[in-house]
Amino acid sequence: MKVSAELRAFAARLGHEFERPELLSRAVTHGSISGPMRDDNQRLEFLGDRVLGLVMAEALLDADRSATEGQIAPRFNALVRRETCAEVAREIEIGTVLRLGRSEMKSGGRRKEALLADAMEAVIAAVYLDAGFEAAKRVVRGLWGDRVMRVEEDARDPKTALQEWAQARGEPPPVYAETGREGPDHAPVFTIEVKLASGPSENATAGSKRQAEQAAAAALLKRVSE
Repeated sequence: MKVSAELRAFAARLGHEFERPELLSRAVTHGSISGPMRDDNQRLEFLGDRVLGLVMAEALLDADRSATEGQIAPRFNALVRRETCAEVAREIEIGTVLRLGRSEMKSGGRRKEALLADAMEAVIAAVYLDAGFEAAKRVVRGLWGDRVMRVEEDARDPKTALQEWAQARGEPPPVYAETGREGPDHAPVFTIEVKLASGPSENATAGSKRQAEQAAAAALLKRVSE
């Protein structure tokens, strides 16, 4: 299979030379442009999620041999969550090689967190199918870098941290409510309010409800902790 200069450059950034470059081509093909003659990356994304999980689980156990399951679980979640996968994807510029349909191109698909995260997992699966687990492990550990050692700082997402803060003070969990939505259907912007039973509240706006909730929780946690 003939590989474009862009894909060759991407493989170099990835740190893996493909024996079966068609796997990499499929990994960066979004469903919006797939067809009878072109498979998309959904099945690879499913597999890559599992490969990433195994690599990160092993890395965390090696990094802290005395940690309990309760300590490791939030660290694991922080390393494999969508935001982290998208962050790594941006670092190696997956967006520049994504193959998208016209609608996704027009709506800024190359920058969408979900698309970037899915493509990152699909690329991991492509490496795994091309050269086996050890090759995939080497690539993942290289791309994730020192995140494994730094993960304790990010292990608790703001929503979890805020809920724990409330529960420690005998309060019920915070309540989240969507208070606004703007923009076109393909690129909505959400405003979320989070409120504690004791009264304090904060609002935040983001391109997804999850991001807005996390941002609102972070703002409220900072406020009540000061």
